[in-house]
Amino acid sequence: MSQADSRDGTAPQSPPPGRYGDTAARDARADRRLKILGAVLGTAFLAMIGWFGYAHITSGNEISAELIKFQITSDEEVRAHLEVRKGESVTGVCTVRALTTDKAEVGRREFTFDQPVKRLDEIVSIRTTARAGSAQLIGCRPSDR
Repeated sequence: MSQADSRDGTAPQSPPPGRYGDTAARDARADRRLKILGAVLGTAFLAMIGWFGYAHITSGNEISAELIKFQITSDEEVRAHLEVRKGESVTGVCTVRALTTDKAEVGRREFTFDQPVKRLDEIVSIRTTARAGSAQLIGCRPSDR
């Protein structure tokens, strides 16, 4: 815009054609990118919801446990306090072993949990062949029967 245009009160002219590109084409490209991004994110969100739903449905057959504490009651016995989490209809088997202070195994026992509850605390006893120094939870699995 020249100084003469602003002084004589005439309206400014539009920019020369082609100077700033085609704004309609730019807007159409931006809209297309946003639609593609929305479709990708929507698909990813639906896949995530499906994955969580599948994991929730199939998680009823799992069992997990934690060794809360243990007590060495004699040279031939260790007691272990287990917290077991499982599905109400699942029968689980957990294996616990007793170890000496130099990590030699002196006892091992499997325990079956078939109570119709989701969480339980149990104190179990492991017979040992020598004085134990600790107890260790090996793991838990659903029962085969």
